[in-house]
Amino acid sequence: MAAREIKSILATDCGSTTTKSILIEWRDGRFRLIRRGEAPTTVEAPAEDVTKGVLNAVGEIEDLEGRQFLNDAKDGVLVSEDGSGVDVYCSTSSAGGGLQMTVAGVVKSMTGESAQRAALGAGAIVMDVVASNDGRLPHEKVADIRRLRPDMILLSGGIDGGTMDHVVELAEIIRAADPKPRFGVGYKLPVIYAGNKDARKAVADQLGETVELKIVDNLRPVLERENLGPARDTIHELFMEHVMAQAPGYAKLMEWTGLYENGTWRNVPIMPTPGAVGKLIETVAKQLSIHVMGVDIGGATTDVFSVFDSEGQPVFNRTVSANLGMSYSVSNVLASAGMENVMRWVPFHMDEADLRNRIRNKMIRPTTIPQELEELIIEQAIAREALRLALVQHRELAVGLKGVAQERTIGDAFDQSSSGATLVDMMALDLLIGSGGVLSHAPRRCQTAHMLIDSFLPEGVTMLAVDSIFMMPHLGVLSEVHPQAATEVFDNDCLIKLGHCVAPAGPAKRGGSLAEVKLTMPDGTTKTESINSGVMKLVALGAGEKVNAEIVPAKGLDVGEGPGRTWTGILEGGVVGLVLDGRGRRPFNLPEDDVKRVEKLQEWSAALNTYPERFLSLGGGR
Repeated sequence: MAAREIKSILATDCGSTTTKSILIEWRDGRFRLIRRGEAPTTVEAPAEDVTKGVLNAVGEIEDLEGRQFLNDAKDGVLVSEDGSGVDVYCSTSSAGGGLQMTVAGVVKSMTGESAQRAALGAGAIVMDVVASNDGRLPHEKVADIRRLRPDMILLSGGIDGGTMDHVVELAEIIRAADPKPRFGVGYKLPVIYAGNKDARKAVADQLGETVELKIVDNLRPVLERENLGPARDTIHELFMEHVMAQAPGYAKLMEWTGLYENGTWRNVPIMPTPGAVGKLIETVAKQLSIHVMGVDIGGATTDVFSVFDSEGQPVFNRTVSANLGMSYSVSNVLASAGMENVMRWVPFHMDEADLRNRIRNKMIRPTTIPQELEELIIEQAIAREALRLALVQHRELAVGLKGVAQERTIGDAFDQSSSGATLVDMMALDLLIGSGGVLSHAPRRCQTAHMLIDSFLPEGVTMLAVDSIFMMPHLGVLSEVHPQAATEVFDNDCLIKLGHCVAPAGPAKRGGSLAEVKLTMPDGTTKTESINSGVMKLVALGAGEKVNAEIVPAKGLDVGEGPGRTWTGILEGGVVGLVLDGRGRRPFNLPEDDVKRVEKLQEWSAALNTYPERFLSLGGGR
């Protein structure tokens, strides 16, 4: 079936707790989201068959649409050539803990980091990075590999033609550990070797009998270049062959996904959920030629994705903060951020013991949602810190290649960070996308915008957006089959634009004006808005409304064109509006005095209409 003949698409995402299904169809000359269904995931006891949850989620769409999408026996998705059922069925999965990997490299900050980027980009959770210089004794490395029981191991090390001894030693450690896979019995653990090509025979001699060894091109054939593609493709392949095939019910699900192409059945591989989201972020950045960052905050983990330029080429990075989440990992957020950092975002006076108890209650009852506005505000305060810490971790991994000789000026002589400097440049960021329950399902979209601004601190001019109902995984796997459908649904139904955020960055005097924003409205009238120090302002500008703008920053401040230089371009509104953030230098400091801190938070909340003013004026209902 040619791509232009595809009219009906069904996609599912098998999450750790919920399986979500969506129906996409060709309507009025474009692809649109028609219906959504969901059901509990059934990969664990008592069902122990992931397809049960898929059938339930698709069955909900059947009931709502009054049409048949399951075969007559109700034991499979109906994909046919005659127009009955759907034309394409595809799926993603993170059920059963997703894809968990251990990676190994000779030097932790070089080939170890490259291996980590390859695994993360393929949608894996990296549980450990083993390196010759990681400070652990050989028996400690062996014990850690055995204890973690990864689904797969990626081994790298050495440039082509370089030394072989260290990477062979790592292979010996993996052989000694002899890790057993989480799923299935009687099959060997997949190990991918992506290191020095001269060491392939020696590594195969060490590992060939104990693991399922796959040899691919070197991740770092030379110090100056990474080659992550072959390793990522092989991770996807082995994820399907070994991990998914052994998980309860996945062998059956893998037979369902696909389409008929010119009369022949073509299977569409299941993708790890984070890998699918990353694929979509990459696709958007490439099609629009912009810098994009996306975040997915879940109950147990927070994923950050970004596409920024390095030496003129777009580079995709993904990180997983496996201990930062809003339910199962909420106590880890408190432990990592510290009580003071969480409490600083609560816009009313609160007892520290009360906050601790609320966080503990959330951890032991992870599926609960806030019942009172006070609880919602506390949860969103925690989310700000989880997002902030996830960005810190992302900056540390999304870096240029370490070990590469660089031309340095006298100003860099004492700057050790210039080699392997982060690629994340908030001033260059064009689009920031939020996803996950606390962001996608916030009662007010202005709450989502406020959380994104406070935690990521965008600079210059940045469009804020949110995934409406968390369908980015579905669209990511669909982009492999039908890019047009994925892009159209992403633009029309998935991505909700909140509006541009304008934030001058740099040192500024308190109380002064940071910038003047001159707007030329669609009717030809003009108006000027001031961005004042320490003040946030919301300008009414609806979804799809665009205005020509000229932003004149104060001396020394930058809005994207350099310190003191005027920015000209188009500003676009959204469901929130145009946000003017005058909090200046990043990161900004909240007042130390508790009374002044609360006053400032309430002032900003009132400006963005984040929470009801009456609630805040009563001191948070206290």
